[in-house]
Amino acid sequence: MVNLEWFRTFKAIYETGSLTSAANKLFISQPGVSLHLTSLETHVGYKLFDRGTRKMIPTEHGKILYNSIVEGVDKLEAAEKHFFRNTHSDKASISIGMCFETFQATLEPYISELPFDLISRFGCYDEMLSDLEKGLLDFVISPQKIESVNMQYTPFSSERIVLIAGAATDTAEFKGIISKGDWKACENWLNNQSWFGTTGDMETLRNFWIANFRKRPDLKLNYIVPNKLSIIRCLANKKGLAILPDFLCRKQIENGELQLLWEGKAPLENTLYFVHRKKTIYEKELQILKDIFIKEFEPQVSFAESLKY
Repeated sequence: MVNLEWFRTFKAIYETGSLTSAANKLFISQPGVSLHLTSLETHVGYKLFDRGTRKMIPTEHGKILYNSIVEGVDKLEAAEKHFFRNTHSDKASISIGMCFETFQATLEPYISELPFDLISRFGCYDEMLSDLEKGLLDFVISPQKIESVNMQYTPFSSERIVLIAGAATDTAEFKGIISKGDWKACENWLNNQSWFGTTGDMETLRNFWIANFRKRPDLKLNYIVPNKLSIIRCLANKKGLAILPDFLCRKQIENGELQLLWEGKAPLENTLYFVHRKKTIYEKELQILKDIFIKEFEPQVSFAESLKY
């Protein structure tokens, strides 16, 4: 049978380009790296690298093998990190998943106060929920649900998707159009504005458009930035429009940097869920995280209570 450590060693050689660098990365001896590589080449029956004077150059078979195993090895290494426990510490280690903006706007200020170690993951909700079910994550904040008998979904708040404008945007004409209920003129006005968006989230804009105009948007994003918090910073006291969850820009609207331009004909809301496996050994730790999010989404809740076990 193939030794899985051979694949880890092969991946390290491929990514670092040398036996010495791979040995340093894996904290093993260079002869050990050479032995793993030789054993793997014998097992697969092909030469995987050409030995250059300064660099190990992957052969075509080496490239094919790398592309075949890299995702699997990455997942195994992620699982290893997740289940690793520091023998000198009794602190729990919690892995959580959510969107990047939610993390920055809610949890980030409390990280140093947490009485446990925390590993944060950002990505697609489908992937994070799947990893939660597999045991690679312990807790997810999600507006989406997947059917599973092993996971518990607890609604705790909602986000309203709204149209915002920078404070310097002249919105008088639009407000007049809205007051008349002229939706065709409303859409035309919006199509002629400068729009901010992100590369990874056209779904929010599309859902808002369909809910209000019964069609997909036909506008051009003028400025594409890394994330929703970048949109907020770019728009603050400037000109332009964006579709965003209201909780992310609440403070900027209150202090006048942004305008809440329109909530739509029928408000578009997403329910937010706490998600974890039904059987978990981290109930106390997860409750601390839940209390933080409840405080941030419902300001009347005191965070002081969240640190009590």
